Amino acid sequence: MSLKRIFICSLVLTLFIGKFMSAQKQKPNVLWVLTDDQRYDAIRAFNKMLHGREMSELGYVESPNVDKLTKMGTTFINTYCQASGCAPSRASMHYGRYPFRSGVYEFEYHNNLAPHMRPSLPEQMEALGYETLHIGKLGVRLKTKKNGRMQGAEMYKQDISFKQLRKDGLTDWGKDWFHSLDGQKLDKPIKSMEFFVTEEGQFLYRSKDYEARFPDKKGEAKSIMEKYDLFMEYNKKKGPMTPFSPGILAGVSSRKAGKTRDGYYSSIFGDFLKNEDKEFKAGSRTFDGVATDKPFFCHIGFDFPHTPVLPPADYRERFQKHKYKVPAFDKKELQSMPKQFQKQVKSSYSDHFTKEEKQKMIQDYYAFCAYGDALIGQAVDDFVAYSESKKQPWMIVYVCGDHGWKLNDHGSVSKFTPWEVDSHNPIVVVSSDKKAFPAGKVVEEYAEFVDIAPTIMAAGGASLDDEKYDYLDGFNMAEIASGKVDGRDYVVGENHAVTGPRAFIRTKDFMFSIQSRPDKKRGVNMEWARTAEYKDLDPCLYQTSKDPHELHNLAFNKKYQKEVEILKKKLIDVVLGDGRIEVGWGKKADGTTVYKSDFAPGAHDHKLKMK
Repeated sequence: MSLKRIFICSLVLTLFIGKFMSAQKQKPNVLWVLTDDQRYDAIRAFNKMLHGREMSELGYVESPNVDKLTKMGTTFINTYCQASGCAPSRASMHYGRYPFRSGVYEFEYHNNLAPHMRPSLPEQMEALGYETLHIGKLGVRLKTKKNGRMQGAEMYKQDISFKQLRKDGLTDWGKDWFHSLDGQKLDKPIKSMEFFVTEEGQFLYRSKDYEARFPDKKGEAKSIMEKYDLFMEYNKKKGPMTPFSPGILAGVSSRKAGKTRDGYYSSIFGDFLKNEDKEFKAGSRTFDGVATDKPFFCHIGFDFPHTPVLPPADYRERFQKHKYKVPAFDKKELQSMPKQFQKQVKSSYSDHFTKEEKQKMIQDYYAFCAYGDALIGQAVDDFVAYSESKKQPWMIVYVCGDHGWKLNDHGSVSKFTPWEVDSHNPIVVVSSDKKAFPAGKVVEEYAEFVDIAPTIMAAGGASLDDEKYDYLDGFNMAEIASGKVDGRDYVVGENHAVTGPRAFIRTKDFMFSIQSRPDKKRGVNMEWARTAEYKDLDPCLYQTSKDPHELHNLAFNKKYQKEVEILKKKLIDVVLGDGRIEVGWGKKADGTTVYKSDFAPGAHDHKLKMK
């Protein structure tokens, strides 16, 4: 063979190898799907993995699209949220940090200029070369200071939020401040008025202020209540629900499937993928379609099954054919329940609802979940089809709820506690890289919401061993699945909403929880729990291996004092003493004053010796 031919062959081989190596290093498109207030038992596959049955203990559920994801990818079945409230939970996912490390415990704003702050997940993905897009609910209340004033800080390059979509009528339900109506400016705004959008695009309003100021509209709220068969939460002592009662726990959507707020999230995502390298409209706004020269990271924050629970009529009709077992509540449970838990239960008490009301509440909740499952399937199919048509690698992260939801469990609705029903939220990761996330694999090791950010960042090319990522509290879930990460003995979290400051630690046999602070005054008495009387910690201990529904509080049972001492010390050391952050934010504070507590550095080693 001549030297010329050898040279040409060598050149061709080099180009081929280069092209092959480039393909190998290609970054995956990433779709992160998050639902809102979704119990894990709404998913058949999760019920099968955890309990050996497809249906919820309460009754019929359907989830063919998420079930399909579990077959395509890896399920982290024992995943727990870090806080059972929307804002702190979503902050833990976006920052990859526990509440006690980010300083986000409730629904407070947080300033990205505070010294302990680090870039969020979408900001890190953008730095890795990604186009970033958010659609729907975000729930992370990030602010920054510009030109001497505080204002919202953008996390995603493009944010197609519900706030404007609802104003454009791309929804079935919404809630907003109205400064004008029918083109007429109001002397003073109507605050937080609910509205329903009909199939014809007509807005119907539900507000006491609205009816008081416009006498000709009197009775509209009652008409809406009857038209959409609304069932709202109510306090028995204050009498039955009224047309103005808050918290819609059941009802029917004013629009057909696909034309609800969640329906538009899925269809808008499809429009984003269809409009390659060009603009597209979503309501009154214009956005950039998918860029073909970069990988993209998209987060869809679905609102279902958060209140108002309004499944489309066809889904509702199907689920009304099923009768559900309502969780029973014995009022004796209240006597041993921690006072902070009692506060949550009493604030959202549901056991006084009639049998019919409880049935309707449960039927519509699971119908709403089934409808949402179809929308997830639509988004996933569009995403995979696009990525594969471009011969691009891809990854899907599905998170079942930012926390759970009670359906008369413990006599209540809502969330805000570390009980299993409020905090157990499995994650499914599906990838074109089957070595990283094998199809059909079920991981029983603990995972936490703080794992989401490092998992997505690692897939996007971040070297997590780099010092700049030291702030991350979680693990790459691919390494949890492969066994490269030594398993956790426990999971921890903290939440301040509704109950007041409350921390928990969960092991395979126990859930232990205490009041973590005497009050919500940031930076004051941060180590209070170390010296407080045990009874003042308002403790609870549930032996979950024998009491899975967490009904019997053993915190003061002398037989369990050894377990209590071990769990109490670990929880206090980790949550209050290993890099705790609290942030001052008030009338005179701008969210940059940071208080620290670090009396037990290194305590959070994920290991716990119970004997």
